[in-house]
Amino acid sequence: MCRYAMIKYKPHYACFKCRKTFKRKLLSDITGKDASYANEAKCPDCGSLMANMGKDFEAPKKGSLKEWAHIERLYSVGITFHSCGCSGPGYIPNTADKLIAYLEGVKDDYNHNLAFWRQREEPTNKSEVDRDKSLNWKYISQVPTAIRPKKGAVGKEDAINYWIKRITEVEQKLAIIK
Repeated sequence: MCRYAMIKYKPHYACFKCRKTFKRKLLSDITGKDASYANEAKCPDCGSLMANMGKDFEAPKKGSLKEWAHIERLYSVGITFHSCGCSGPGYIPNTADKLIAYLEGVKDDYNHNLAFWRQREEPTNKSEVDRDKSLNWKYISQVPTAIRPKKGAVGKEDAINYWIKRITEVEQKLAIIK
């Protein structure tokens, strides 16, 4: 067994007020049972609630005000550094301009999906459904199964409402950071 398999990655919590981070013990470290902390973390210095930035977070230096402001901006729109510790958290924009461009790109992608669903004619028989699944699997697979009324079927109105909601969420995030 690999000696690294026993390492438990601890989440990093950030206090934007103090510009400090702390790792927090997992409940399993204390009780020996497989569980994680569900409680909020408070800064040991100022007592403010801290942000759970994830296991892959690397804090900027305390004096790097611009970098800390950007990290707080990322957190305000829901971007953190959570992953299993193996492959990292994915793309994290490192400047405000890149964050805006990233969110604008996401919004464009969502608008493209919305346009597809708005112009789509729903299939009416099994052969049309099969053809639709074959040709439009990219769009169909991006709609969560939870909003599909039947196995594999995606209603046009449900999909349109889903993409409108996602676009609104991105617009709200953009409004926060602009």
